[in-house]
Amino acid sequence: MTEALRGHVAKLAPGSLLPSVREWTKALSVSPVTVQRALSQLAREGLLDPRPGVGTFVAAPLVARGPRDDSWQLSVLGPYYDAPDGRAFELPPPNHSDLGTGYLDRGLQPIELVSRAMRRCASRPHAWRRLQVEGLDELRQWFARELGGETSGSDVLVVPGGQAALSTALRALCPAGGTVVTESPTYFGALAAMKALGLRAWPVAMDQEGVRPEALEAALAASSARVVYLQPQWANPTGASLSLQRRSAVLELCARAGAFVIEDDYAKDLGQTSAARAPMVHYGPGRVVYLRTLTKLTVPSLRVAAIVARGPVFARLRAMRAAEDMFLSGILQEVALEVVTSHGWQAHKQAVRVAIEARRSLAVSAIRERIAGARVAHAPDGGFSLWVELPEGVEEHAFVRAALAAGVRVNEGNAWFPAEKTGEFVRLSVAGCSIDELDRGITTLARVAKSLQKARSREADVRSRLSSRSSRS
Repeated sequence: MTEALRGHVAKLAPGSLLPSVREWTKALSVSPVTVQRALSQLAREGLLDPRPGVGTFVAAPLVARGPRDDSWQLSVLGPYYDAPDGRAFELPPPNHSDLGTGYLDRGLQPIELVSRAMRRCASRPHAWRRLQVEGLDELRQWFARELGGETSGSDVLVVPGGQAALSTALRALCPAGGTVVTESPTYFGALAAMKALGLRAWPVAMDQEGVRPEALEAALAASSARVVYLQPQWANPTGASLSLQRRSAVLELCARAGAFVIEDDYAKDLGQTSAARAPMVHYGPGRVVYLRTLTKLTVPSLRVAAIVARGPVFARLRAMRAAEDMFLSGILQEVALEVVTSHGWQAHKQAVRVAIEARRSLAVSAIRERIAGARVAHAPDGGFSLWVELPEGVEEHAFVRAALAAGVRVNEGNAWFPAEKTGEFVRLSVAGCSIDELDRGITTLARVAKSLQKARSREADVRSRLSSRSSRS
């Protein structure tokens, strides 16, 4: 029906009046609802201009924009030496297997759960009211109960997603031009936020047990930093978790240096509960600013997260959120609360954990078996990231570009390093596609790696022969 109307509209001049819904219904022998849906879709696409009480008209086409010289902006904007690398934020091309996204694929998203919650909340007049800056009280209390310990709802600030939580925490804790100590490698979104805010990221070495305390102590002394950004549980991209012994050491070092810790608990629900460790905020409630997002476990558009903090820092965080956007959409908060308190929420969480575990296990085995020379240094028991060192002679940029051309998106490792990288890496996510698509994607990556290795070998042979000829002459 929509395509039939589209074809009819394409033949009409802009401003032409379309027949009425009743006329379309009679001419095409379809229901009025079907006609109305088709007209609404074409209006959404900008092809029609509905005017209530008058009729529906063919919309005027967009005016093609001609060449324009905006080079004057460069002189006004000035230098930007640390411009954030936005490539990792971009969506993949259509029909590509996305092994680079941290969002759940459609098969795991609780779309029906969220849709039902949206329908119920949208009918409540109070859901559309203006809320206080801190957020919906009931949602704040839910976040507090989830975190446990001595956390109360008054310690919680609801914000629009994990990235907003990161940016707000960094702005509140670190002055312009300041330094943030962070694991290396670490989450590219945190590094992008630091660069956008004019902050320096100071790298600290890590291993399978997380950040190394002796390296952290040296970094705090050398940098005089007063903020440390960590992902203690299933860090993105490495999947490493900070051991209990090191958590105590890290908090002690930060206390000695007078530094805050930003604890990014992005993957709280993405691992088996038996493997999860208690958040660091329980052991340093005044020193640790805790971040938790709901988006990773729900749908990408449910941009709801929380910052948990105590003391004067909470007032500063609140003031910054108020200046940024006054308050988070009430309807989003109502929907989030409806979802996480619904009967289906616990079953959804368990289903996601089981699915992610199966995908993670398959991916680790497939990479080790099919991509000769590749190394998965750590097979995590939670999260969705795999940190893969490429085979010798395979350069990450060429690998990512060739993989994209073959229909698979992965992330370059370079975006995850706050300073010099330590090798050729890619970050794979097991969250964003089905297990079958993941399996096929890794097979494609294996072919790409093998092709690049052969090409490099041929180049080496050519150089060797040319060198040999040159020496004989």
